[in-house]
Amino acid sequence: MTFNELATVLDEAQACFVLLLCHHNADPDAVCSAYAFQSLLKRYRPNMTVEIGAGQGVSRLSKHILKHIPISVNLQPDVEQADAIVLLDTNTTQQLGQLAESVVNSGVPIIVVDHHAAHPQTEQIAKLCITNEASSSTCEMVYNFYKQLNMKPSLNEAKALFLGITFDTRHFVLAGSSTFKTISELSDMGVNPQEELSSLSLPMDFSERVARMKACRRAKLMKVGDWIIALSHVSAYQASAARALVDLGAHMAAVAGQKNEKIEMSMRCARDFNQTTGIHLGRDIAKPLGEYLQGMGGGHATAAGVNGVGQVEKGLKRCLRLVKEQLSNQ
Repeated sequence: MTFNELATVLDEAQACFVLLLCHHNADPDAVCSAYAFQSLLKRYRPNMTVEIGAGQGVSRLSKHILKHIPISVNLQPDVEQADAIVLLDTNTTQQLGQLAESVVNSGVPIIVVDHHAAHPQTEQIAKLCITNEASSSTCEMVYNFYKQLNMKPSLNEAKALFLGITFDTRHFVLAGSSTFKTISELSDMGVNPQEELSSLSLPMDFSERVARMKACRRAKLMKVGDWIIALSHVSAYQASAARALVDLGAHMAAVAGQKNEKIEMSMRCARDFNQTTGIHLGRDIAKPLGEYLQGMGGGHATAAGVNGVGQVEKGLKRCLRLVKEQLSNQ
């Protein structure tokens, strides 16, 4: 799908105020793609007001980037004022947290731009879904919009796109040929990769270190076939803890956390686990697990997340069962 299809939806809605929304704890790909897309819309329709919103806040790393690139994010966006809403790097409305209900009931066109497959419930309420799982990041998709319009990003926009792509590809570990071509083109526009990479380096704070070590201490290890599956739980930094378990040697890790009756879970796997088994964490594990927990789940092939209702032990057991079922089908 093309930018022109998106522009048609905005034109039909006679949109004067477009709200760009990022998922909870918005990461650099979400924030930076929103910034570059905001700039593109303003250049395409100079009289249009475009605002970036993140009702559930931005990540610590994203806050660090905001100090270096002039990105303005409204942490209390007014959904009711929007003529159209664009969800960037956000494939489920549940990822919007407290804004989810107001977005669903807004009555205005909802557009999804994401490199994850849209959740079926999101597809039902969205006017248009532009998704591409072959893309490294939402930032790379936004850059392709610029190319479709024969426009070049400004230096700050190019820096933002570079940072979002770098973050979501784990510093190019998950990058394909099209991604390296994009990085080369952004470099030709003035982006200095060595200088910009420092914006993605943050010292790990004390709480995250403790969470990682607790996750390792509490981890239950299962050997399923030739694979080591690690399950654990911590109250915060579940994604970081899951990455740590995989870095330590697990082929796949799931780390859950409990907040009142709600459960959050992050899953990560080694690339060879995904390539050999064909298991896509977002599609095959997170999505059905989210439905089981009366919530939503989704994500990448090697990184995914789930939000729902229930107990940690119940969620982790169901996750392991889903993994075993997928492996038994090999």
